[in-house]
Amino acid sequence: MKKSISHWLGLFSIILGIFAWEYLVRLTELPRFILPSPTDVWKRLIESLADGSLLYHTGVTLLEVTLGLFFGVMLATVLGYSIAKSRSLEKVLAPYLVASQAIPIVAIAPLLVIWLGHGIISKVIICALIVFFPVLVNTVVGVRAVPHALYDMMNSLRATRWQVMFKLEVPASLPVLLGGLRVGATLSVIGAIVGELVDAKAGLGYLLKVGDFQFDTPMVFVAVIMLVALALSLYGVVTLFEKRFLKWQ
Repeated sequence: MKKSISHWLGLFSIILGIFAWEYLVRLTELPRFILPSPTDVWKRLIESLADGSLLYHTGVTLLEVTLGLFFGVMLATVLGYSIAKSRSLEKVLAPYLVASQAIPIVAIAPLLVIWLGHGIISKVIICALIVFFPVLVNTVVGVRAVPHALYDMMNSLRATRWQVMFKLEVPASLPVLLGGLRVGATLSVIGAIVGELVDAKAGLGYLLKVGDFQFDTPMVFVAVIMLVALALSLYGVVTLFEKRFLKWQ
C-alpha cells in the first residue's frame, strides 16, 4: 500500500503546486504580463498548438539537442577512453579541458555564432560542448574503475584488445557512463537554449525571446514547460537504456 502511494507522490505534488500557483495569482491580483495564472498558460498552450507554432519550434530545438547530444557523447566517449588508457595524454589535455570548463558557455556562444553562422550548426556545437565534459569525466572514471583482476582473467583467456574492450571495459564502465549521459542529456537542452537566445529565428529559445519582448508572459511559461518536458523525456530515454543494458546488475 505504501509503495503504491509513493508512486503517486510526484503527481500529487505537481497538482498541489498548480493549485497553489492559481491561488497566489488570485490572492495577489498580479497583472497577466507579470504572473499569469495556470489557466492563462493553458489557454496559450492550446492556441500555440492549434496554429502549429509550438510544435514547429519544439521540433527545431529537439533536432539541435539530439544532434548536439549525439556528437558530444561520441567525442567525449572516444577521447575519455583514450585518456583513461594513457596518463601521458591526460597530462597533455588536462589544462585545456579544465580551461574549457572555466569559461561559461554563455560567454563563448556569441563567438561560436559569429564563427559558425546563424544556422543550426552553431547551436549543435554549443549543445555538444555543454554535454562533452560530464560524459568525458564519467568515461574516464568508469574505464579506470575496472578491476585489474578482470584484466588478468581476460589475459589468461588470451583475449584480443578488441575483446577486452567490448566484453570487459564497455560493460563494466557502462553504469558510470550512463550516469554521465543522464547529466549530459539534461544539460544539452540548456545548450540549445543558450544558442537560440544568442541568435535564432526558430526554436523554443526564440519563443522565449519573442514572449519576453512582447510581454507575452504566458508564452514564456509555455516555452519553459516544453523545455522541461524535453529534458524529462531525454532523461527518461537514458533511464530506459539503463534498464535495458544493465539487467545483468
